[in-house]
Amino acid sequence: MTSPLPAAGSDLFPTQSFSGADDIVIVGGGLAGLFCALKLSPRPVTVLAAAPLGDGASSAWAQGGIAAAISEGDTAEAHVADTVAAGAGIVDERMALLMAREAPARIHDLLGYGVPFDRDLEGKLSLSKEAAHSTRRIVRVKGDTAGRAIMNALVVAVRKTPSIRVLEGFVAETLITEGRQVKGITARPLFGGAANPISVPAGAVVLATGGVGHLYAVTTNPNEAVGQGVAMAARAGAMIADPEFVQFHPTAIDIGRDPAPLATEALRGEGALLINRAGERFMLKLHADGELAPRDIVARGVFAENAGGRGAFLDATKAIGSKFAERFPTVAAACASVGLDPATQPIPVAPAAHYHMGGVLVDANGRTTIDGLWACGEVASTGAHGANRLASNSLLESVVFACRIAEDVSQIHQVPRLLRWPERIGVEMVSTGNDGEIIERLRHTMTNKVGVIRHRAGLSEALGEILTLKSMTRSLPLLNMLTTAKLITAAAYIREESRGGHYRSDFPETDPHWQRRTYLTLAEAQAIAVRASARQGAA
Repeated sequence: MTSPLPAAGSDLFPTQSFSGADDIVIVGGGLAGLFCALKLSPRPVTVLAAAPLGDGASSAWAQGGIAAAISEGDTAEAHVADTVAAGAGIVDERMALLMAREAPARIHDLLGYGVPFDRDLEGKLSLSKEAAHSTRRIVRVKGDTAGRAIMNALVVAVRKTPSIRVLEGFVAETLITEGRQVKGITARPLFGGAANPISVPAGAVVLATGGVGHLYAVTTNPNEAVGQGVAMAARAGAMIADPEFVQFHPTAIDIGRDPAPLATEALRGEGALLINRAGERFMLKLHADGELAPRDIVARGVFAENAGGRGAFLDATKAIGSKFAERFPTVAAACASVGLDPATQPIPVAPAAHYHMGGVLVDANGRTTIDGLWACGEVASTGAHGANRLASNSLLESVVFACRIAEDVSQIHQVPRLLRWPERIGVEMVSTGNDGEIIERLRHTMTNKVGVIRHRAGLSEALGEILTLKSMTRSLPLLNMLTTAKLITAAAYIREESRGGHYRSDFPETDPHWQRRTYLTLAEAQAIAVRASARQGAA
Protein backbone atom coordinates (compact mmCIF):
# COMPACT_ATOMS: atom_id res chain seq x y z
CA MET A 1 0.00 0.00 0.00
CA THR A 2 2.91 2.35 0.57
CA SER A 3 5.73 0.45 -1.11
CA PRO A 4 7.99 2.07 -3.73
CA LEU A 5 6.22 2.58 -7.03
CA PRO A 6 7.44 0.51 -10.02
CA ALA A 7 8.70 2.54 -12.93
CA ALA A 8 6.69 3.24 -16.05
CA GLY A 9 6.95 0.32 -18.43
CA SER A 10 6.73 -2.21 -15.62
CA ASP A 11 3.75 -4.50 -15.10
CA LEU A 12 2.06 -1.75 -13.11
CA PHE A 13 2.12 0.67 -16.03
CA PRO A 14 1.58 -1.67 -19.00
CA THR A 15 2.54 -0.78 -22.53
CA GLN A 16 -0.64 0.70 -23.97
CA SER A 17 -2.18 -0.95 -27.00
CA PHE A 18 -5.53 -0.96 -28.74
CA SER A 19 -7.83 -3.58 -30.10
CA GLY A 20 -11.43 -3.66 -31.23
CA ALA A 21 -13.19 -0.32 -31.15
CA ASP A 22 -10.87 2.52 -32.07
CA ASP A 23 -12.83 5.53 -30.82
CA ILE A 24 -11.21 7.86 -28.28
CA VAL A 25 -13.60 8.71 -25.45
CA ILE A 26 -12.90 11.52 -22.96
CA VAL A 27 -15.06 11.45 -19.84
CA GLY A 28 -15.44 14.96 -18.49
CA GLY A 29 -16.09 18.41 -19.90
CA GLY A 30 -13.76 20.47 -17.72
CA LEU A 31 -10.43 22.06 -18.59
CA ALA A 32 -8.47 18.80 -18.73
CA GLY A 33 -11.02 17.00 -20.91
CA LEU A 34 -11.57 19.83 -23.39
CA PHE A 35 -7.88 20.68 -23.67
CA CYS A 36 -7.08 17.02 -24.36
CA ALA A 37 -9.81 16.86 -27.03
CA LEU A 38 -8.47 19.97 -28.74
CA LYS A 39 -4.91 18.65 -28.65
CA LEU A 40 -6.09 15.36 -30.23
CA SER A 41 -7.65 17.25 -33.14
CA PRO A 42 -8.02 16.43 -36.00
CA ARG A 43 -8.37 12.90 -34.66
CA PRO A 44 -12.04 12.19 -33.97
CA VAL A 45 -12.91 12.05 -30.29
CA THR A 46 -16.07 11.78 -28.21
CA VAL A 47 -16.43 13.90 -25.05
CA LEU A 48 -18.99 12.81 -22.44
CA ALA A 49 -20.07 15.49 -19.98
CA ALA A 50 -22.69 15.34 -17.25
CA ALA A 51 -23.51 19.05 -17.53
CA PRO A 52 -23.42 21.41 -20.52
CA LEU A 53 -19.80 22.17 -21.38
CA GLY A 54 -18.32 24.60 -18.91
CA ASP A 55 -21.18 24.39 -16.39
CA GLY A 56 -20.27 21.37 -14.26
CA ALA A 57 -16.51 21.78 -14.02
CA SER A 58 -14.46 23.01 -11.08
CA SER A 59 -12.13 24.56 -13.66
CA ALA A 60 -14.75 27.19 -14.45
CA TRP A 61 -14.89 28.16 -10.79
CA ALA A 62 -11.15 28.67 -10.39
CA GLN A 63 -10.51 32.26 -9.39
CA GLY A 64 -6.76 32.57 -8.95
CA GLY A 65 -5.34 31.60 -12.33
CA ILE A 66 -2.50 29.46 -13.69
CA ALA A 67 0.97 29.34 -12.17
CA ALA A 68 3.77 29.67 -14.74
CA ALA A 69 7.39 30.81 -14.43
CA ILE A 70 7.36 33.30 -17.30
CA SER A 71 8.58 36.53 -15.72
CA GLU A 72 12.14 37.79 -15.97
CA GLY A 73 14.21 36.20 -13.23
CA ASP A 74 11.73 33.42 -12.48
CA THR A 75 12.58 29.82 -13.37
CA ALA A 76 10.92 26.44 -13.55
CA GLU A 77 13.29 25.29 -10.83
CA ALA A 78 12.11 28.08 -8.50
CA HIS A 79 8.52 27.11 -9.25
CA VAL A 80 9.34 23.51 -8.35
CA ALA A 81 11.05 24.59 -5.12
CA ASP A 82 7.84 26.34 -4.04
CA THR A 83 5.78 23.33 -5.10
CA VAL A 84 7.98 20.96 -3.11
CA ALA A 85 7.85 23.19 -0.03
CA ALA A 86 4.05 23.31 -0.12
CA GLY A 87 3.77 19.57 -0.84
CA ALA A 88 5.07 18.59 2.60
CA GLY A 89 7.79 16.16 1.60
CA ILE A 90 6.12 13.79 -0.85
CA VAL A 91 6.08 15.74 -4.13
CA ASP A 92 7.39 13.74 -7.08
CA GLU A 93 9.99 16.32 -8.12
CA ARG A 94 10.41 14.84 -11.59
CA MET A 95 6.73 15.31 -12.31
CA ALA A 96 6.71 18.81 -10.80
CA LEU A 97 9.71 19.86 -12.93
CA LEU A 98 8.13 18.45 -16.06
CA MET A 99 4.97 20.41 -15.27
CA ALA A 100 6.80 23.66 -14.55
CA ARG A 101 8.99 23.47 -17.65
CA GLU A 102 6.02 22.93 -19.94
CA ALA A 103 4.00 25.76 -18.40
CA PRO A 104 5.05 28.53 -20.87
CA ALA A 105 4.08 26.42 -23.88
CA ARG A 106 0.66 25.64 -22.40
CA ILE A 107 0.04 29.33 -21.63
CA HIS A 108 0.86 30.02 -25.28
CA ASP A 109 -1.65 27.34 -26.32
CA LEU A 110 -4.37 28.92 -24.20
CA LEU A 111 -3.67 32.33 -25.69
CA GLY A 112 -4.04 30.68 -29.10
CA TYR A 113 -7.46 29.37 -28.09
CA GLY A 114 -8.50 32.93 -27.24
CA VAL A 115 -8.07 33.12 -23.46
CA PRO A 116 -7.92 36.86 -22.59
CA PHE A 117 -5.24 36.82 -19.91
CA ASP A 118 -4.62 40.16 -18.19
CA ARG A 119 -1.85 42.31 -19.65
CA ASP A 120 0.00 45.40 -18.45
CA LEU A 121 0.36 48.70 -20.30
CA GLU A 122 3.27 47.28 -22.31
CA GLY A 123 1.21 44.32 -23.46
CA LYS A 124 3.02 41.80 -21.28
CA LEU A 125 1.07 39.22 -19.28
CA SER A 126 0.22 40.57 -15.82
CA LEU A 127 1.35 38.31 -12.98
CA SER A 128 0.11 38.17 -9.40
CA LYS A 129 1.34 36.42 -6.26
CA GLU A 130 -0.47 33.82 -4.19
CA ALA A 131 0.24 31.99 -0.96
CA ALA A 132 3.50 30.00 -0.75
CA HIS A 133 4.79 31.33 -4.10
CA SER A 134 8.15 33.09 -3.78
CA THR A 135 7.37 35.52 -6.61
CA ARG A 136 4.60 36.77 -8.87
CA ARG A 137 3.83 34.00 -11.37
CA ILE A 138 0.01 33.69 -11.48
CA VAL A 139 -1.51 34.46 -14.88
CA ARG A 140 -5.05 35.77 -14.32
CA VAL A 141 -8.12 37.17 -16.07
CA LYS A 142 -9.85 40.25 -14.60
CA GLY A 143 -8.64 39.49 -11.10
CA ASP A 144 -10.76 36.48 -10.17
CA THR A 145 -12.38 35.17 -13.37
CA ALA A 146 -9.57 33.07 -14.88
CA GLY A 147 -11.38 29.73 -14.67
CA ARG A 148 -14.56 30.96 -16.31
CA ALA A 149 -12.67 32.86 -19.04
CA ILE A 150 -10.48 29.86 -19.87
CA MET A 151 -13.46 27.52 -20.02
CA ASN A 152 -15.48 29.92 -22.16
CA ALA A 153 -12.65 30.13 -24.67
CA LEU A 154 -12.15 26.36 -24.79
CA VAL A 155 -15.87 25.63 -25.12
CA VAL A 156 -16.00 27.93 -28.16
CA ALA A 157 -12.94 26.21 -29.63
CA VAL A 158 -14.42 22.75 -29.03
CA ARG A 159 -17.76 23.70 -30.59
CA LYS A 160 -15.89 24.89 -33.69
CA THR A 161 -13.83 21.69 -34.02
CA PRO A 162 -15.64 19.18 -36.29
CA SER A 163 -13.58 16.22 -35.08
CA ILE A 164 -14.94 16.56 -31.53
CA ARG A 165 -18.32 15.00 -30.82
CA VAL A 166 -19.91 16.07 -27.53
CA LEU A 167 -22.47 14.02 -25.57
CA GLU A 168 -23.83 16.29 -22.85
CA GLY A 169 -26.12 15.17 -20.05
CA PHE A 170 -24.53 11.73 -19.58
CA VAL A 171 -23.03 10.51 -16.30
CA ALA A 172 -20.36 7.85 -16.70
CA GLU A 173 -20.85 4.92 -14.33
CA THR A 174 -18.64 1.95 -15.18
CA LEU A 175 -15.56 1.10 -17.21
CA ILE A 176 -16.08 -1.83 -19.56
CA THR A 177 -13.04 -4.11 -19.35
CA GLU A 178 -11.72 -7.38 -20.70
CA GLY A 179 -8.93 -8.48 -18.41
CA ARG A 180 -6.62 -5.47 -18.00
CA GLN A 181 -7.91 -3.82 -21.18
CA VAL A 182 -10.49 -1.03 -21.07
CA LYS A 183 -12.99 -1.47 -23.89
CA GLY A 184 -15.35 1.41 -23.23
CA ILE A 185 -17.70 2.85 -20.64
CA THR A 186 -21.33 2.81 -19.64
CA ALA A 187 -23.07 6.14 -19.05
CA ARG A 188 -26.55 7.10 -17.95
CA PRO A 189 -28.57 9.99 -19.38
CA LEU A 190 -29.47 12.56 -16.76
CA PHE A 191 -32.69 13.57 -18.48
CA GLY A 192 -35.42 11.95 -20.52
CA GLY A 193 -36.47 9.31 -18.00
CA ALA A 194 -34.47 6.49 -19.61
CA ALA A 195 -34.01 3.53 -17.27
CA ASN A 196 -31.02 2.00 -19.01
CA PRO A 197 -27.52 3.35 -19.61
CA ILE A 198 -25.75 3.52 -22.93
CA SER A 199 -22.63 1.58 -23.83
CA VAL A 200 -19.82 3.60 -25.41
CA PRO A 201 -17.17 1.31 -26.90
CA ALA A 202 -13.66 2.71 -27.09
CA GLY A 203 -10.08 1.79 -27.75
CA ALA A 204 -8.89 4.59 -25.49
CA VAL A 205 -10.64 6.15 -22.50
CA VAL A 206 -9.40 9.35 -20.86
CA LEU A 207 -10.83 10.07 -17.42
CA ALA A 208 -11.12 13.81 -16.77
CA THR A 209 -14.04 13.65 -14.33
CA GLY A 210 -12.83 16.14 -11.72
CA GLY A 211 -12.73 16.03 -7.96
CA VAL A 212 -14.47 14.77 -4.84
CA GLY A 213 -15.77 17.91 -3.12
CA HIS A 214 -19.42 16.90 -2.90
CA LEU A 215 -18.53 13.90 -0.78
CA TYR A 216 -18.36 16.61 1.90
CA ALA A 217 -21.17 18.73 3.35
CA VAL A 218 -19.24 21.98 2.80
CA THR A 219 -17.42 22.37 -0.51
CA THR A 220 -16.52 24.92 -3.14
CA ASN A 221 -16.93 22.35 -5.94
CA PRO A 222 -19.84 22.04 -8.38
CA ASN A 223 -22.46 19.36 -7.79
CA GLU A 224 -20.85 17.02 -10.33
CA ALA A 225 -17.67 16.62 -8.22
CA VAL A 226 -18.56 13.38 -6.48
CA GLY A 227 -15.46 11.27 -7.18
CA GLN A 228 -17.03 9.00 -9.80
CA GLY A 229 -13.85 8.78 -11.90
CA VAL A 230 -11.73 7.53 -9.00
CA ALA A 231 -14.38 4.94 -8.17
CA MET A 232 -14.78 3.75 -11.76
CA ALA A 233 -11.03 3.24 -12.11
CA ALA A 234 -10.69 1.57 -8.70
CA ARG A 235 -13.55 -0.83 -9.37
CA ALA A 236 -11.86 -1.78 -12.64
CA GLY A 237 -8.66 -2.61 -10.74
CA ALA A 238 -6.62 0.58 -11.14
CA MET A 239 -4.17 1.68 -8.46
CA ILE A 240 -5.21 4.76 -6.48
CA ALA A 241 -2.57 7.10 -5.05
CA ASP A 242 -2.63 9.47 -2.06
CA PRO A 243 -6.44 9.51 -1.61
CA GLU A 244 -6.18 10.75 2.01
CA PHE A 245 -4.90 14.15 0.91
CA VAL A 246 -7.89 16.44 0.53
CA GLN A 247 -7.24 20.16 0.47
CA PHE A 248 -9.70 22.33 2.35
CA HIS A 249 -9.80 25.88 1.08
CA PRO A 250 -9.58 28.07 4.18
CA THR A 251 -11.75 30.90 2.91
CA ALA A 252 -15.03 29.66 1.52
CA ILE A 253 -17.63 32.38 2.03
CA ASP A 254 -19.74 31.22 4.96
CA ILE A 255 -23.23 32.31 3.90
CA GLY A 256 -25.06 28.97 3.98
CA ARG A 257 -24.90 28.16 0.27
CA ASP A 258 -24.14 24.72 -1.22
CA PRO A 259 -21.73 24.79 -2.95
CA ALA A 260 -20.08 27.52 -0.90
CA PRO A 261 -18.76 30.46 -2.96
CA LEU A 262 -15.03 30.99 -2.76
CA ALA A 263 -13.10 34.01 -1.50
CA THR A 264 -10.06 33.60 -3.73
CA GLU A 265 -6.60 33.28 -2.24
CA ALA A 266 -5.61 36.23 -4.40
CA LEU A 267 -7.39 38.44 -1.87
CA ARG A 268 -4.86 37.47 0.79
CA GLY A 269 -2.12 37.88 -1.79
CA GLU A 270 -3.27 41.47 -2.21
CA GLY A 271 -3.20 42.13 1.53
CA ALA A 272 -6.58 41.02 2.93
CA LEU A 273 -6.30 39.89 6.57
CA LEU A 274 -7.89 37.06 8.54
CA ILE A 275 -9.43 38.27 11.77
CA ASN A 276 -11.82 36.93 14.39
CA ARG A 277 -14.90 38.65 15.76
CA ALA A 278 -12.71 40.67 18.15
CA GLY A 279 -10.65 41.98 15.23
CA GLU A 280 -7.55 39.94 16.12
CA ARG A 281 -5.24 38.55 13.39
CA PHE A 282 -5.09 34.93 14.54
CA MET A 283 -2.83 33.52 11.80
CA LEU A 284 0.27 35.36 13.02
CA LYS A 285 0.26 33.07 16.07
CA LEU A 286 0.27 29.98 13.87
CA HIS A 287 2.78 30.71 11.10
CA ALA A 288 5.38 33.33 10.25
CA ASP A 289 3.73 33.94 6.88
CA GLY A 290 0.40 34.71 8.52
CA GLU A 291 -2.42 34.79 5.97
CA LEU A 292 -0.06 33.53 3.25
CA ALA A 293 0.88 30.34 5.08
CA PRO A 294 0.21 27.02 3.28
CA ARG A 295 -3.49 26.28 2.87
CA ASP A 296 -3.66 23.41 5.35
CA ILE A 297 -2.32 25.60 8.15
CA VAL A 298 -4.66 28.46 7.30
CA ALA A 299 -7.61 26.05 7.06
CA ARG A 300 -6.93 24.68 10.53
CA GLY A 301 -6.56 28.22 11.87
CA VAL A 302 -9.91 29.27 10.43
CA PHE A 303 -11.51 26.02 11.61
CA ALA A 304 -10.26 26.58 15.16
CA GLU A 305 -11.62 30.13 15.33
CA ASN A 306 -15.05 29.02 14.14
CA ALA A 307 -15.08 25.94 16.38
CA GLY A 308 -14.11 28.10 19.35
CA GLY A 309 -17.01 30.46 18.73
CA ARG A 310 -14.74 33.40 17.89
CA GLY A 311 -15.67 33.45 14.22
CA ALA A 312 -13.37 33.90 11.23
CA PHE A 313 -13.52 36.76 8.74
CA LEU A 314 -11.51 37.93 5.73
CA ASP A 315 -11.03 41.68 5.96
CA ALA A 316 -10.20 43.42 2.69
CA THR A 317 -11.58 46.81 3.67
CA LYS A 318 -8.17 48.47 4.00
CA ALA A 319 -6.10 46.54 1.44
CA ILE A 320 -8.64 46.72 -1.40
CA GLY A 321 -11.59 48.76 -0.17
CA SER A 322 -13.57 50.68 -2.79
CA LYS A 323 -11.85 48.85 -5.68
CA PHE A 324 -13.14 45.45 -4.52
CA ALA A 325 -16.01 45.04 -7.00
CA GLU A 326 -13.80 46.06 -9.91
CA ARG A 327 -10.87 43.83 -9.02
CA PHE A 328 -12.77 40.80 -7.66
CA PRO A 329 -16.22 40.82 -9.25
CA THR A 330 -17.02 37.15 -8.57
CA VAL A 331 -16.45 37.45 -4.83
CA ALA A 332 -18.24 40.80 -4.74
CA ALA A 333 -21.31 39.31 -6.43
CA ALA A 334 -21.45 36.38 -3.99
CA CYS A 335 -21.28 38.75 -1.05
CA ALA A 336 -23.86 41.10 -2.56
CA SER A 337 -26.32 38.20 -2.88
CA VAL A 338 -26.69 38.23 0.92
CA GLY A 339 -26.41 41.98 1.39
CA LEU A 340 -22.72 42.02 2.32
CA ASP A 341 -20.37 44.74 1.01
CA PRO A 342 -16.76 43.42 1.14
CA ALA A 343 -15.45 46.92 0.46
CA THR A 344 -16.63 47.99 3.90
CA GLN A 345 -17.38 44.75 5.79
CA PRO A 346 -15.28 41.67 6.65
CA ILE A 347 -16.36 38.48 4.87
CA PRO A 348 -17.34 35.48 7.07
CA VAL A 349 -15.27 32.44 6.02
CA ALA A 350 -14.99 28.73 6.79
CA PRO A 351 -12.89 25.82 5.43
CA ALA A 352 -14.48 23.81 2.62
CA ALA A 353 -13.45 20.72 0.64
CA HIS A 354 -11.74 22.24 -2.36
CA TYR A 355 -9.23 19.99 -4.11
CA HIS A 356 -8.17 16.34 -4.08
CA MET A 357 -4.41 15.82 -4.33
CA GLY A 358 -4.98 12.07 -4.61
CA GLY A 359 -6.67 10.14 -7.36
CA VAL A 360 -6.00 7.57 -10.06
CA LEU A 361 -2.28 6.85 -10.20
CA VAL A 362 -0.73 7.95 -13.52
CA ASP A 363 2.72 8.20 -15.04
CA ALA A 364 4.25 11.16 -16.91
CA ASN A 365 2.07 10.46 -19.95
CA GLY A 366 -1.14 10.14 -17.96
CA ARG A 367 -1.26 6.37 -18.27
CA THR A 368 -3.03 4.52 -15.48
CA THR A 369 -2.21 0.99 -14.35
CA ILE A 370 -4.91 -0.40 -16.67
CA ASP A 371 -4.27 -0.81 -20.38
CA GLY A 372 -6.29 1.60 -22.51
CA LEU A 373 -7.07 4.03 -19.67
CA TRP A 374 -5.56 7.48 -19.13
CA ALA A 375 -6.46 10.13 -16.56
CA CYS A 376 -5.78 13.85 -16.20
CA GLY A 377 -6.91 16.80 -14.11
CA GLU A 378 -8.13 16.43 -10.56
CA VAL A 379 -9.20 12.79 -10.96
CA ALA A 380 -5.55 11.84 -11.53
CA SER A 381 -2.67 11.68 -9.07
CA THR A 382 0.57 12.65 -10.80
CA GLY A 383 2.50 13.21 -7.58
CA ALA A 384 3.17 16.84 -8.55
CA HIS A 385 1.09 18.21 -5.67
CA GLY A 386 2.35 15.97 -2.88
CA ALA A 387 0.35 16.31 0.33
CA ASN A 388 -0.78 19.89 -0.26
CA ARG A 389 -1.28 21.56 -3.65
CA LEU A 390 0.45 24.87 -4.26
CA ALA A 391 -1.98 27.60 -5.26
CA SER A 392 -2.83 27.79 -9.00
CA ASN A 393 -0.93 24.61 -9.87
CA SER A 394 -4.17 22.72 -10.53
CA LEU A 395 -5.10 24.36 -13.84
CA LEU A 396 -1.47 24.07 -14.93
CA GLU A 397 -1.38 20.36 -14.16
CA SER A 398 -4.62 19.89 -16.10
CA VAL A 399 -3.34 21.38 -19.34
CA VAL A 400 0.17 19.95 -19.11
CA PHE A 401 -0.91 16.34 -18.64
CA ALA A 402 -3.92 16.63 -20.96
CA CYS A 403 -1.47 17.64 -23.68
CA ARG A 404 0.90 14.80 -22.82
CA ILE A 405 -1.97 12.30 -22.97
CA ALA A 406 -2.97 13.60 -26.40
CA GLU A 407 0.60 13.16 -27.63
CA ASP A 408 0.87 9.69 -26.10
CA VAL A 409 -2.44 8.48 -27.54
CA SER A 410 -1.58 9.95 -30.94
CA GLN A 411 1.73 8.10 -31.08
CA ILE A 412 0.26 4.66 -30.47
CA HIS A 413 -3.29 5.02 -31.74
CA GLN A 414 -4.26 4.58 -35.36
CA VAL A 415 -6.33 7.46 -36.72
CA PRO A 416 -9.76 6.50 -35.38
CA ARG A 417 -13.20 6.73 -36.84
CA LEU A 418 -16.16 8.01 -34.90
CA LEU A 419 -18.24 5.00 -33.97
CA ARG A 420 -21.99 4.90 -34.46
CA TRP A 421 -24.02 6.67 -31.84
CA PRO A 422 -24.22 4.37 -28.81
CA GLU A 423 -27.17 2.13 -28.18
CA ARG A 424 -28.90 1.39 -24.91
CA ILE A 425 -27.90 -1.74 -23.09
CA GLY A 426 -29.77 -3.88 -20.62
CA VAL A 427 -28.29 -2.76 -17.31
CA GLU A 428 -31.13 -1.94 -14.95
CA MET A 429 -30.94 1.13 -12.76
CA VAL A 430 -31.81 0.21 -9.19
CA SER A 431 -32.91 2.91 -6.75
CA THR A 432 -33.98 2.12 -3.22
CA GLY A 433 -35.82 5.42 -2.84
CA ASN A 434 -33.60 6.58 0.03
CA ASP A 435 -30.61 7.76 -2.00
CA GLY A 436 -31.03 11.36 -0.83
CA GLU A 437 -30.86 10.29 2.80
CA ILE A 438 -27.77 8.16 2.12
CA ILE A 439 -25.98 11.02 0.35
CA GLU A 440 -26.75 13.41 3.21
CA ARG A 441 -25.44 10.92 5.78
CA LEU A 442 -22.30 10.34 3.74
CA ARG A 443 -21.54 14.05 3.29
CA HIS A 444 -21.94 14.82 6.97
CA THR A 445 -19.88 11.79 7.96
CA MET A 446 -17.03 12.88 5.69
CA THR A 447 -17.11 16.47 6.95
CA ASN A 448 -17.32 15.56 10.64
CA LYS A 449 -14.94 12.60 10.70
CA VAL A 450 -12.73 12.79 7.59
CA GLY A 451 -12.43 16.56 7.34
CA VAL A 452 -9.98 19.26 8.38
CA ILE A 453 -9.09 17.45 11.64
CA ARG A 454 -9.15 13.63 11.87
CA HIS A 455 -8.48 10.97 14.51
CA ARG A 456 -8.57 7.18 14.74
CA ALA A 457 -11.95 6.79 16.43
CA GLY A 458 -13.69 9.12 14.01
CA LEU A 459 -12.12 7.47 10.99
CA SER A 460 -13.15 4.03 12.27
CA GLU A 461 -16.69 5.26 12.75
CA ALA A 462 -16.68 6.76 9.26
CA LEU A 463 -15.55 3.48 7.69
CA GLY A 464 -18.28 1.62 9.54
CA GLU A 465 -20.87 4.12 8.34
CA ILE A 466 -19.65 3.83 4.74
CA LEU A 467 -20.00 0.04 4.89
CA THR A 468 -23.49 0.39 6.34
CA LEU A 469 -24.56 2.87 3.67
CA LYS A 470 -23.21 0.61 0.94
CA SER A 471 -25.51 -2.18 2.15
CA MET A 472 -28.49 0.16 1.79
CA THR A 473 -28.22 0.89 -1.95
CA ARG A 474 -27.65 -0.70 -5.34
CA SER A 475 -27.52 2.59 -7.22
CA LEU A 476 -24.30 2.74 -9.25
CA PRO A 477 -23.79 6.52 -8.92
CA LEU A 478 -24.19 6.27 -5.15
CA LEU A 479 -21.96 3.18 -4.95
CA ASN A 480 -19.31 5.17 -6.81
CA MET A 481 -19.54 7.95 -4.21
CA LEU A 482 -19.25 5.44 -1.37
CA THR A 483 -16.30 3.74 -3.07
CA THR A 484 -14.28 6.94 -3.34
CA ALA A 485 -15.22 7.93 0.22
CA LYS A 486 -13.98 4.53 1.41
CA LEU A 487 -10.64 4.97 -0.37
CA ILE A 488 -10.11 8.43 1.16
CA THR A 489 -11.05 7.30 4.64
CA ALA A 490 -9.08 4.03 4.59
CA ALA A 491 -5.92 5.84 3.51
CA ALA A 492 -6.46 8.48 6.21
CA TYR A 493 -6.86 5.69 8.76
CA ILE A 494 -3.57 3.98 7.98
CA ARG A 495 -1.48 7.19 7.68
CA GLU A 496 -0.66 7.70 11.35
CA GLU A 497 0.88 11.15 11.11
CA SER A 498 -0.04 14.69 10.03
CA ARG A 499 1.21 15.90 6.68
CA GLY A 500 -0.11 18.56 4.32
CA GLY A 501 -3.87 18.32 3.87
CA HIS A 502 -4.06 15.28 6.17
CA TYR A 503 -4.15 16.19 9.87
CA ARG A 504 -4.53 13.61 12.64
CA SER A 505 -5.14 15.08 16.11
CA ASP A 506 -3.96 11.76 17.60
CA PHE A 507 -0.76 11.90 15.52
CA PRO A 508 -0.18 15.67 15.19
CA GLU A 509 3.48 15.49 14.14
CA THR A 510 5.00 14.65 10.78
CA ASP A 511 6.66 11.23 10.90
CA PRO A 512 9.71 10.58 8.66
CA HIS A 513 8.55 6.97 8.38
CA TRP A 514 5.56 8.23 6.43
CA GLN A 515 7.47 10.46 4.02
CA ARG A 516 6.22 8.46 1.07
CA ARG A 517 3.19 8.31 -1.14
CA THR A 518 0.25 5.97 -0.54
CA TYR A 519 -0.74 3.36 -3.12
CA LEU A 520 -4.03 1.60 -2.53
CA THR A 521 -6.32 -0.77 -4.38
CA LEU A 522 -10.05 -1.02 -3.73
CA ALA A 523 -9.59 -4.51 -2.27
CA GLU A 524 -7.04 -3.17 0.20
CA ALA A 525 -9.33 -0.30 1.17
CA GLN A 526 -12.17 -2.73 1.79
CA ALA A 527 -9.96 -4.86 4.05
CA ILE A 528 -8.92 -1.78 6.03
CA ALA A 529 -12.55 -0.68 6.38
CA VAL A 530 -13.70 -4.07 7.66
CA ARG A 531 -10.82 -4.32 10.13
CA ALA A 532 -11.19 -0.74 11.42
CA SER A 533 -14.96 -0.90 11.85
CA ALA A 534 -14.69 -4.26 13.61
CA ARG A 535 -12.07 -2.85 16.00
CA GLN A 536 -14.29 0.15 16.70
CA GLY A 537 -17.26 -2.11 17.39
CA ALA A 538 -15.23 -4.17 19.85
CA ALA A 539 -13.93 -1.09 21.69
